[in-house]
Amino acid sequence: MNMNLKPAATLREPAELVAHGLAPAAALPALETVASRYAVAVTPDIAELIDAGDPDDPIARQFIPSAEELVRGESERADPIGDHAHSPVAGIVHRYPDRVLLKLVHVCAVYCRFCFRREMVGPGKESALSPDAYADALGYIRAHPQIWEVILTGGDPLMLSPRRLGEIMADLAAIDHVRIIRIHTRVPVAEPSRVTAEMIAALKTSGATTWVAVHANHARELTGKARAACAGIVDAGIPMVSQSVLLRGVNDNEAALEALMRAFVECRIKPYYLHHGDLAPGTAHLRTTLERGQELMRNLRGRVSGLCQPDYVLDIPGGHGKSPVGPNYLSRADSFAGAREPVTEKRYRVADYCGDVHLYPPQS
Repeated sequence: MNMNLKPAATLREPAELVAHGLAPAAALPALETVASRYAVAVTPDIAELIDAGDPDDPIARQFIPSAEELVRGESERADPIGDHAHSPVAGIVHRYPDRVLLKLVHVCAVYCRFCFRREMVGPGKESALSPDAYADALGYIRAHPQIWEVILTGGDPLMLSPRRLGEIMADLAAIDHVRIIRIHTRVPVAEPSRVTAEMIAALKTSGATTWVAVHANHARELTGKARAACAGIVDAGIPMVSQSVLLRGVNDNEAALEALMRAFVECRIKPYYLHHGDLAPGTAHLRTTLERGQELMRNLRGRVSGLCQPDYVLDIPGGHGKSPVGPNYLSRADSFAGAREPVTEKRYRVADYCGDVHLYPPQS
């Protein structure tokens, strides 16, 4: 692990990363150019995880800026999943009938180098919804009774104070048709000290059920302190699910995914989504191919328990929502090599996790 002095505060400037041995001095001019466009923040907890002697360290690849971010691919876009196309009022994204995103803040404890909202978050951007915009967002939710779930995102909602978060939870729970409040966060991993008893109490509210989705991409992120923070949430009766992004050089191998998903389950966190990397500007060096993702998911199926299986999903550019893109194990088999008689009922070929193909229903 990093043998340099653990920083006392979050590192926000490339020069600070160089001073702590987390980036080479020769890269400083390019990293300052990156930081002038995309936010940088590396908490002490994350900095401590980075192996400064490993040029391919999977934690560093997620959080330490790279000159490769200055290369923008032809298909990349500032709003890769189409938030703006489905934002009827400030702070609301209403893409699916029964749920909305409520983007409360635009700051995070750490800034991921692959973030799909990297053009919208960080210093220099609007830090939070104004009181008027917040009131309008609540009014929109009240006016749409089909909204069953509100997903708090941003930025990171756990960057709010417990007092303010508690007020927001109460406001949402007071809307009769809102039954689920889901919080998307990286804080339990990136800055677990923020997950205090007061914060956990703020997450619970009468009138609605709270779920917490925690984002981690490598098993090393689930440190003892991170596990304790998640345990505090789960012990309070709040179920947790995971979100991860498939990242080249971070978790794009079977062993890394297996360790990550098992670590989630050990923490009583149900693996939920494994996202294919979005087409955010300057992130091509971190994306895999869809074919590689499908291969990994097929291989994961044979390696670990069903509890450890996330859905591999692609957020279709332009705002068309998520689609499962994992391997398909089923195909029609109106005829089957070796059949003793014509097939008179619908039959299918189904592949097992080893790649062997079987007929369903089986031949008599």
